[in-house]
Amino acid sequence: MVNSMTAFASVNGNAASLTWAWEIRGVNGRGLDIRARIPDGFEVLEALVRKEIGVVCKRGTISVGLKLNRGSVVRGAHLNVDGMERALEAARFTAEAAGDNVAPLDVAGILALPGVFTFQDGEQDDLSVYIPQIQADLITAIKSFCTARAAEGAALKDILTDQINEIERLCRSVAEVLGARRDHLSATITANIARILNNTDAVDETRLAQELALIAVKADVAEELDRLNVHVAAAYELLGEDGPVGRKFDFLTQEFNREANTLCSKANYAALTSIGLDLKTIIDQMREQIQNVE
Repeated sequence: MVNSMTAFASVNGNAASLTWAWEIRGVNGRGLDIRARIPDGFEVLEALVRKEIGVVCKRGTISVGLKLNRGSVVRGAHLNVDGMERALEAARFTAEAAGDNVAPLDVAGILALPGVFTFQDGEQDDLSVYIPQIQADLITAIKSFCTARAAEGAALKDILTDQINEIERLCRSVAEVLGARRDHLSATITANIARILNNTDAVDETRLAQELALIAVKADVAEELDRLNVHVAAAYELLGEDGPVGRKFDFLTQEFNREANTLCSKANYAALTSIGLDLKTIIDQMREQIQNVE
């Protein structure tokens, strides 16, 4: 099964005055790198994050974040009797001193005087009681994340299958042009030998035979074609394997590219060179896609 390393999932939850949100993001990575951002007081959840992600993911850089938001706490108002008496005494003293120059205080005015009321924050909830619910939402988020990885992986598998099919088709094209290439090389070598003989008084026939044999060996691409076909079969097998296959595919594309390079260097024939360049192009495109495969 082909899984992608890139995916995203989020789950929101709430209880009483507390709300939370899990977010999981995955991007490419050579190995498994889990990065957790957990608020203070909830550090116990980090071990769970690493354990659960480690079970279902084998490659990728995976960031897991938990955001908490606590609602406002109602503040309680308490009448301060001592403060009220001091405020009233101050008001009476001020009224006597000012005479008729100030308006008398009403009840609302008295209650609004500084020190008459004191305010105290409501009791803080013990947030640890919500950890089981937050844990449950983490598991839900991880399942959603895995579903997203699998869905993108299925799309990647289709793309890779098409690319491998194209490489297989190009290998058949190589086999089809080898006959014409052989005739072309034979005619070229014959013409070159005739030119050498016409311009040389004596020719070492043994040395000439050795050089011709060496040319034939250097020009032979049968081994490269055989290896390309073997790599194609291996690629199809990888697509059907369970578990992570990204690294194996990455190594395989390197082998594909090596054979395509050798094919191009040996081509010495326009049609074969063209096929070799097409091979290199599709192999490079396949390598780009494989960077996303777990």
